[in-house]
Amino acid sequence: MFPRWFNDWNSRNPTNIYVPAIAVGTLGGAVVAAALLVQWGQPFATTSIQTGPPGIGMVVTDFESSVAAADPTIADYYTEAPYPPEVGEPLAGEVYKNVQVLGNLTEGNFLRLMNAMTQWVSPDEGCAYCHAQADEGIYAPDNIYTKVVSRRMIQMTQVINEEWSGHVNYNAEVGVNCYTCHRGEHVPSDIWFRVDPTVRSFEGWSGVQNRATVQSQYTSLPSDALYQYLYNDAQIAVHDLESRVEVWPADEDSQDWQHTERTFSLMNYFANSLGVNCVFCHNSRAFYDPEQFTPQWSNASLAILMVQDLNNVYLEPLGDVYPPHRLGPVYADAPKAACKTCHKGYNKPMQGLNVIADWPELATTGEPDYSLVEQASN
Repeated sequence: MFPRWFNDWNSRNPTNIYVPAIAVGTLGGAVVAAALLVQWGQPFATTSIQTGPPGIGMVVTDFESSVAAADPTIADYYTEAPYPPEVGEPLAGEVYKNVQVLGNLTEGNFLRLMNAMTQWVSPDEGCAYCHAQADEGIYAPDNIYTKVVSRRMIQMTQVINEEWSGHVNYNAEVGVNCYTCHRGEHVPSDIWFRVDPTVRSFEGWSGVQNRATVQSQYTSLPSDALYQYLYNDAQIAVHDLESRVEVWPADEDSQDWQHTERTFSLMNYFANSLGVNCVFCHNSRAFYDPEQFTPQWSNASLAILMVQDLNNVYLEPLGDVYPPHRLGPVYADAPKAACKTCHKGYNKPMQGLNVIADWPELATTGEPDYSLVEQASN
């Protein structure tokens, strides 16, 4: 390729070009990396939430980039400020037929809430999702199951905000409304059904574990933890601290190592649902000692009682209302809720957004408090 004289000269004057090339490349790469860090920041930087006394590792650590990233569903959240009620304004129960809940609202606020519910649950179908004859201007009949279910869900939402305020308003007024779970979908993500036993040829413990299911967070841990702890009221406990304690597994009151595995299954579900680790609620050196629990443990315990109540009183009884395609694949049971149904992987649902500020109608089973709205309008 090159002239002969050049090849001869080059062979008589050898030069090692690799060392300077590597040096230049390394220096250039370092300059580019430094420029990227200045421009975009440290991609692996972490931040920690202290959950217990310093120095004992009781921290929940996250990447700063993850904490700073907004919940993508917040961008689609619809809200609208209430209309201050006027004296003598007609109520929804007086204007419309068959208004079994929310009949005490003024017509304007009733329609405002109905519009919001379509945005939260059925943005594409609109009113027709719950009112089969909406196109004909007929809204009164209960001739479609979604209307019956929605009515019950409104009552459930009011009860959550009123009777379980200690949990949903633990840090500040946040509350819940339909969007907290639905996020623009007909059926909320992360609902669950009973699936145990997962191995039909075995009974007892052998039939509920060692097969990955969504209920066990795709681990080999027992798949009946949600059913036993968030529907039934089974005791959440671990095996004795001593080794080789004599217990009889057939005794319903005994807590053996298999109950421990079921508890681990539930705790693993909690951690994934909230995006935290064990020390968010526990001191890892003494899981068994209530005096060393964090304040979050009491809030989580309250949440367990709340979910049990919601599943038993509001959700499971709707099994007779749903069509077959909405029921569970094994027991034809109604869809049930758990932590992830609301939290979606975040410590605070919707990252702590106050979703009842504009919706006092969903914050109580009694008369809505519009005082703050009236003050703002004056």
